Amino acid sequence: MKKLSEVLFFFNDTATTEIYTELTTLETKMFCGCKLSHDDEPNTNVCPVCLGLPGALPVPNKRAIEYIVKAGLATNCEIQKHSMFYRKHYFYPDMAKNFQTTQGPVAFAMHGRLDLEVTGRGAAERPECAFGEAEAESLASASAGAVGLSASMVRDLPEGLTLGTAPNVMTKGTGVEGGDAAQAGALAGLSGYDTASLAVPERHEDGSYTVPIRILRIHMEEDAAKMVHVGGEEGRIGGAAESLIDYNRCGTPLIELVTEPDLRTPEEARLFMEKLRRIFITLGISDCSMEKGSMRCDGNVSLRRRGSSELGTKTELKNLNSFKALHDGLAYEICRQAEVLEAGGEIYQETRHWEPSRKRTVVMRVKETADDYRFFPDPDLAPFDLTDEFIDHCHAELPELPDARRERFVRDFGIKRADAEQIAGDPEVAKFFEAAAAGLAGKEAQIVANLVVNELPAYLRGVGVALSESELAPAHVASLAKLLASDAISSNQGHEVFEAMAKTGEDPEKIVDERGMRQVSDAGALQPIVDEVLEHYQDQAQQYRDGNQKVLGFLVGQCMKASRGQGNPKLFNELLRAALS
Repeated sequence: MKKLSEVLFFFNDTATTEIYTELTTLETKMFCGCKLSHDDEPNTNVCPVCLGLPGALPVPNKRAIEYIVKAGLATNCEIQKHSMFYRKHYFYPDMAKNFQTTQGPVAFAMHGRLDLEVTGRGAAERPECAFGEAEAESLASASAGAVGLSASMVRDLPEGLTLGTAPNVMTKGTGVEGGDAAQAGALAGLSGYDTASLAVPERHEDGSYTVPIRILRIHMEEDAAKMVHVGGEEGRIGGAAESLIDYNRCGTPLIELVTEPDLRTPEEARLFMEKLRRIFITLGISDCSMEKGSMRCDGNVSLRRRGSSELGTKTELKNLNSFKALHDGLAYEICRQAEVLEAGGEIYQETRHWEPSRKRTVVMRVKETADDYRFFPDPDLAPFDLTDEFIDHCHAELPELPDARRERFVRDFGIKRADAEQIAGDPEVAKFFEAAAAGLAGKEAQIVANLVVNELPAYLRGVGVALSESELAPAHVASLAKLLASDAISSNQGHEVFEAMAKTGEDPEKIVDERGMRQVSDAGALQPIVDEVLEHYQDQAQQYRDGNQKVLGFLVGQCMKASRGQGNPKLFNELLRAALS
């Protein structure tokens, strides 16, 4: 099998993602008052509604609607004032009523966009031929040929409701009526995208690039029950001795975000999901735990030879539950499809499963179409008409989003952009950083950022506690940063002091003084030590003069040993270089 870089040079990968996020910060389920919890005993949080018993009527969770509107606003989507719920039928034991309540062709949020910044090694996945005019043509043809859930469902609109011939017009009978008119703008063009204003990426001088990823829709639905396949390999049903069902998760509010066919590399898909996770955590709508399954992803892949305008057949990778699985699964599937096509084979539309242990995809089932699901409007749920006041209320509650916070951290504190992005993605960590870096700038602020990015998560993982449960105080982190910035202690000592202050809650100044860790930075006091070391290690000194630069580290180490670890290693380095020049 060829490498990914070779494949993408000859083939154009068109990928989309479907990202599912449970609204875990709510207290109750989507259509009933059952408690939301993944930790309770199985099948204890259930009722006639989520079990689909005869005569049980659903009641929508208003707070869940607020959450999806906020998600749409934060991802630059258009909020649709008129929408409705449909029934999506399938026969599987994880949904006792044999249908899932979901949204129809018009979702609460549609037609959004997020910009990705792709840097470093990940940027190299996208070949040079995937930029410029050729990529613009490729993007236009992919968009024009895309067929998604919305487009499929438009064919099965309620009786008498059809798309009009004029732009943004939907007619019923002889004219547009009520909510039908409101749907027109969202549905117009679903079968033929306007590609005149598509934005394409441009590579920067350092090899990085920014790429716009369009969002087709974010719709609301209910999650299914959790199934545990006992004895199956990697938790799958194949080979299982028995399957257990926990209906506690059934009915959990779930939002699904579907992208347009704009992703071209596995790295772009990974970065998109990472960015979306940071946004949703900042909004406070979900814990986005991929380990617990509250955020997961399906990846769709199709290949075509570069220059071809005909889309390749799509396969879907189901339930990818980590960023690495998303990247590696897509990379394998791209290479697998290329191998099949180059051998003269045929790609079939199917759902596949990624096996991390074997690093391969395997067939799960032939992919269903919208017809298989028998979509029709849910007769037990009235259409939704969102008011301007409701949308304005949701907008007013939006917090500062990660991108804006990142830019502010770079501007106000002068820290590295990569560090600012990592810190800004977690509201709790961002708040901690701001408190620790208050009044600081430049070198001291950057050291605070280094401690928050490197030392903080390592310590919290080691002791198994959350930041809010730790003894760490922002003022102590600021104090430690000042000690490091003034060279009062070395970076290695800084690690030791961080752990000590995190465990005891003591001020770092006190820890440094009690342990005799404060470095000597007086050149006059350190010069005699340098002279003594050079006198004792004349052979190594001569090696340095002969061009062996590595031996300087040995000499610095001997100086530190002679000073009992209290000499400033940077100053020792400078004094040694001056003496040996």
